[in-house]
Amino acid sequence: MLVSEKIQKYAEKLPERLQIEALDFIEYLLNKWKQEKDEDAEWTNLSLQMMMRGMEDEPTPEYTRSDLKEAFR
Repeated sequence: MLVSEKIQKYAEKLPERLQIEALDFIEYLLNKWKQEKDEDAEWTNLSLQMMMRGMEDEPTPEYTRSDLKEAFR
């Protein structure tokens, strides 16, 4: 049995006022998880920006087909 099925099974046994409270708690957890995920993405972007800072001014090599060691068709 999936966790979501277990939650539904238990929730059905509760009176409606407690079902509403359980729903509120689940929504709280969902919002908390989303906020943590968004914060992680922000930190990742910041880390990449700091790591790449100044690299846009560095010369980049020009590669041609002759630089390839293997070609796929």
